[in-house]
Amino acid sequence: MFVLSFCVHIVVPPLMNGHYSMFLSNGVMAQGSISYDAFGQRIRIRSQGMVGNETFSVDRLMLFNKKVYYEIDWTKFSCKKKPLDATFNPMQVPEDAELMGQVVLGSSSGFGMGVLVNTWTGKLPQNGSFMAVYTDVGCIPTTMMSFSQESGWTSISTVNWVLGNTNPMDFHPSSICNNAQLEEAEKPDTFFAALNRLSEQTNE
Repeated sequence: MFVLSFCVHIVVPPLMNGHYSMFLSNGVMAQGSISYDAFGQRIRIRSQGMVGNETFSVDRLMLFNKKVYYEIDWTKFSCKKKPLDATFNPMQVPEDAELMGQVVLGSSSGFGMGVLVNTWTGKLPQNGSFMAVYTDVGCIPTTMMSFSQESGWTSISTVNWVLGNTNPMDFHPSSICNNAQLEEAEKPDTFFAALNRLSEQTNE
């Protein structure tokens, strides 16, 4: 009962902007920026990275409330609209997550030498699982690892979060997406499946 009660009251700040780095099990490495809006259930992720010896730059706007996401390739000036599995929001601690434990990043020997964090574990849609680390004060996401049969391993680290929304237009599709038609799919992409599609960018 303690774990469930604690989970319900963990609330990530509703508006944030930060930076991230990511490593995928298929060898893709990427970094970029994240904009998050809990009120509108929207996330925008701008990614630059490398697959083998090739680089890519992809911009994704995920609209969880509409169950779609836009994938923009600015180098090709193209936009795709795809179905999104909205049952899991990676920025929040799910109510059914379990508290794995607390640790101090750095040192607890002196003031300001460490940060107390909580580690949570839980299940993802389509038989996946995750482990996520949030600061104890403020519930700021720092690290997330996930695994699913579809996507394999995904490791994401975030830094330099700023509270608030620096650009409201981040959460509106670009004009080049006006004519994008929703693609058909056997099942919608999860957040992590969408990120794993980064490896496809250099093959198109």
